[in-house]
Amino acid sequence: MTSTETEAKVPARVVSMNLCTDQLLLALADPDQIVSLSHFATDPAMSVRWKQAQAYPANYGRAEALSLLKPDLVLADTWSNPDTLRMLRHLGIRVAQLPVGTSPDEIRARITQAGALLGHPDRAARMIKAFDARLAAIKRPKPGLRAAVIGPGGYGYGPHTLDGQILSMAGIANVVSGPGLDYGGRIPLEDLVMDHPDLLIGAGAQEGMGTSRAQAVLNHPVLRALPRVSGLRDARWSCGDPAVLGAVSELAALGRKIQKKRN
Repeated sequence: MTSTETEAKVPARVVSMNLCTDQLLLALADPDQIVSLSHFATDPAMSVRWKQAQAYPANYGRAEALSLLKPDLVLADTWSNPDTLRMLRHLGIRVAQLPVGTSPDEIRARITQAGALLGHPDRAARMIKAFDARLAAIKRPKPGLRAAVIGPGGYGYGPHTLDGQILSMAGIANVVSGPGLDYGGRIPLEDLVMDHPDLLIGAGAQEGMGTSRAQAVLNHPVLRALPRVSGLRDARWSCGDPAVLGAVSELAALGRKIQKKRN
C-alpha cells in the first residue's frame, strides 16, 4: 500500500458512541479528527479522560443524530446497539466495532486496531510498548492472596471479565471461578463467607448508595467478617486500555500491604 493510499483511508471526522472507544479515540487521534464522543466521556466516575473529553460535543448513540454529524468513521464496540449500527451502515457510514479488551493480549489488539483505523499505527505501537513496560514493572504480592469482586445482588466477576483480569494482572487469585463462572454470576453469601477471601472488593461507583434490595446485599451483616475495601473501583476499572494499569498497580500494592501486616 502506498503512502497516498494510506492517507486517503485516514478518517477526518470520527465519532465514538461508546465509553471505551472514547478513551482510545482521545488517546490516539489528532484533536481535529474527533467530531463527537459518547455522553459518558465527561463523567469522572467512568472516564479517565473526562477533562479532555469536555472539548467535544456529546452524543447518545442514536443513528439519526450521528448521521447528521457526517462522520466518515463511527467507532463502536461489540455490545453497541446492532439496530443503530445497521442503520448507520445503511446510510453509507463506515462503522468499526472494536472487540472487547479484557486480557493484556486483547488490550494490545484493541489498541492496534484503533491505531490502524485512525491512521496512527505508530502511536498505537508506542502505547503498547509503554503498556508492556508499566505492566512488567508492577510489584505484585507473593502468590496465595485471594480476592472477590462483588456487585449488587451478590454478582461476582469471573476471570474473563475486566475485573477478573485486573485481579490476575495484580497477582491475586479470583475466588469467583470454576464451572459456569468464566464471566461471573450470582454468588450465594454463604459460599462467599465459607471461601473467606483475603479481600472483598465492592463493585461499582454506586456501592452503598440507594435503597434497593440489590444494593442492600453488599451491606449484609454476614459480610462484615470479611476483609473489605470500598471505593477501590473507579474509572480506571471501566475499560480495557492502558489506564487500567493504575488500578492493577493500586490493587497489587494493597495486596502487598495485607501480606505485610500478616508477617
